[in-house]
Amino acid sequence: MKKILSIACGLAGIAVLVGLAPRVYTALRYGGQMYPLENAPAERVAVVFGAGLQRDGSPSPVLFDRVATAADLYHSGKVSKLLLSGDNRFLNYNEPQAMFEAARGLGVPADAMVLDYAGRSTYDTCYRARAIFGLTRAVLVTQAFHLPRALYLCDALGLETEGVIADRRIYQQRSELFWNVREIFATAAAWWDLNIAHPLPVLGDPIPIS
Repeated sequence: MKKILSIACGLAGIAVLVGLAPRVYTALRYGGQMYPLENAPAERVAVVFGAGLQRDGSPSPVLFDRVATAADLYHSGKVSKLLLSGDNRFLNYNEPQAMFEAARGLGVPADAMVLDYAGRSTYDTCYRARAIFGLTRAVLVTQAFHLPRALYLCDALGLETEGVIADRRIYQQRSELFWNVREIFATAAAWWDLNIAHPLPVLGDPIPIS
């Protein structure tokens, strides 16, 4: 029984290490491509990732911070277009529209924004940014916990990207813990999608961002 327990513990330890490996790799590989707002690189388009809505349909605090950071990039002249990508698979759930309205409230003109209604996941947003919207370069706007995975996915899918950190407030510790633990599994899933599964997101006619 002791031998069986020892083997089981060893296998569990190996499984944990294997699961952590993609997260550790992306953090180390892409940490140098993550910038605070004041040091953000200039690029034509900023890709803004969805992050959930509140019950009234307005952006969650995390999502609002992403939009506000992108708006600051626009007003500072660092970018000229915002690609607002989020989930709209249900009639009463429209992340891109909520992001658009928040950005308009922050003074971003409507013609400076493009809405991607099929950005159901980080993988889908990165895939569609290249396949549908014709991007080959962009800055990615999201929180620091999420940026390594987003940079990894875009890199593997053919986009040259750098990240702008959208942490504009102190988030609840339990939320931060949840997000970082979730990223372990999400980054492992990203590796699986890129190297094994190769899923196709919702596609359609190209809509190049001019």
